[in-house]
Amino acid sequence: MATSDFVLGGLASVGATFFTNPIEVIKTRIQLQGELAARGSYVEPYKGIVHAFITVAKNDGMLGLQKGLVPALYFQFIINSFRLSIYTTAVEKHWMHNKNGEISYGLGLMWGAIGGVVGSYCSSPFFMIKTQLQSQAAKQIAVGYQHTHTSMMGALSEIYKKNGIVGLWRGSLAALPRAAVGSGAQIATFGKTKAMLQEYDFVTHPTYNSFCAGLIAGSIMSVAITPPDVISTRLYNQGVDAQGRGLYYKGWLDCCFKILRTEGVYGMYKGFWANYLRIAPHSTLVLLFFDELIAMRQKYQ
Repeated sequence: MATSDFVLGGLASVGATFFTNPIEVIKTRIQLQGELAARGSYVEPYKGIVHAFITVAKNDGMLGLQKGLVPALYFQFIINSFRLSIYTTAVEKHWMHNKNGEISYGLGLMWGAIGGVVGSYCSSPFFMIKTQLQSQAAKQIAVGYQHTHTSMMGALSEIYKKNGIVGLWRGSLAALPRAAVGSGAQIATFGKTKAMLQEYDFVTHPTYNSFCAGLIAGSIMSVAITPPDVISTRLYNQGVDAQGRGLYYKGWLDCCFKILRTEGVYGMYKGFWANYLRIAPHSTLVLLFFDELIAMRQKYQ
């Protein structure tokens, strides 16, 4: 794995996160509203994406739309450093190619999932803090369990003092299905789509090719990742008792069953459009920035 690819993968995601974090805040709030309540039985402070933007800006201020930005940058840098560097290594070593020399979608899924799982586990504490900070809101629009963090470092210190290293990695194993599904779908689709667009002369310009492939990959990813993303958001945001055990859910499967039982299939797709509007442009920008940074590195070598 090239060190430069590791760094470039992280930098590409950091650039994209500045643009997409506000929609991530909206997505988190929508996923948490009506937690474990039947549809139509609760007050909805966020009645759609546009209304949610206005509501957050009005009650939390414009800076409220960038809540959790710092841990989000750390999370994105770490997870995408692993994902994208593993992806490029797999491509360069021809680990993603079949016997005919073509990129295999199945192998792309496998290597994308591996990169996502490694990156997700290593970056898990920052994803948890990001989620908890993004959910914090003014009392009149608060949804989900409300933590009292004032900063990323304060949150990390508080959790470590109460529950140690285990507390910082709480929910990390449950987040692995999210990472495997989302990353696998994105990386496999991106590699295969790039090759097909070039092979059939649809989009051959390198920048446009990366942009189109990234957009398609992000669309596929958003459909695949929403249910495990809802579960991860709920698990990371829930409060814990004195022994560090979750107040609402015991784990991934328990969370899944409780959501389906109380909220139905609809609950598993809460925040889908917000997720799509975040993932599609974020995926496009990350993969585009990454390809452009790789091209720049090769140009000046």
